[in-house]
Amino acid sequence: MKKILLTGMVWILALGVAGCSASRSAGADEILVSFVVELPYLFSMKKNTTITCRRYASPCGELLLGSIEGKLCLCNWMTGKNRDSVDRRLGRLLDAHFEEGGDEVLDRAARELDEYFAESRREFDIPLLFAGTDFQKAVWRELLTIPHGTTLSYRALSARLGMPKAVRAVAGANGANAISIFVPCHRVIGSDGTLTGYGGGLPVKKALLELEKASFKTISKS
Repeated sequence: MKKILLTGMVWILALGVAGCSASRSAGADEILVSFVVELPYLFSMKKNTTITCRRYASPCGELLLGSIEGKLCLCNWMTGKNRDSVDRRLGRLLDAHFEEGGDEVLDRAARELDEYFAESRREFDIPLLFAGTDFQKAVWRELLTIPHGTTLSYRALSARLGMPKAVRAVAGANGANAISIFVPCHRVIGSDGTLTGYGGGLPVKKALLELEKASFKTISKS
């Protein structure tokens, strides 16, 4: 079965390379990177584990917190548009199932969020676990360098990653972030200063930036 799957993946990669040989885009690059990086995940044999979850009621809406192996792997908006895709990705890459409960990591995450919304915390220090491709992880790690109270455009974020033409792919990875607030994807905005898409919705993104007293323009329709 592995041989059949691997053969299929090789053909997909071959077709992708051939199709991009004349004109490669950042989006195509991201697709190829994703296929290559996720091969080890597809064929690795892991012991099934548990993502322990609890809900957190924030002033901006309800969040689902998740921990695994002593690290926070999930902080996602319950009504977020990427909720299902994030849950599926974590379950697949971590070979884990979700189970409601509590532990020290989730208690600590809730305390840090309490302090953040009370404006007494500007940085988080809880250990994080990323579940994604190497490309996505690179984007998420870069998000951690955006200071509280500041914003960065998608174009500038791409440039900082050394991929100035990969704006669309970087935006996609930003939108796939599973650990909202702790990994501040809400601090990335349009080049003209307007707000753009956010998993928790634009009103939530606006509220978070206002809480941090960050500068931005009126919410865009995109």
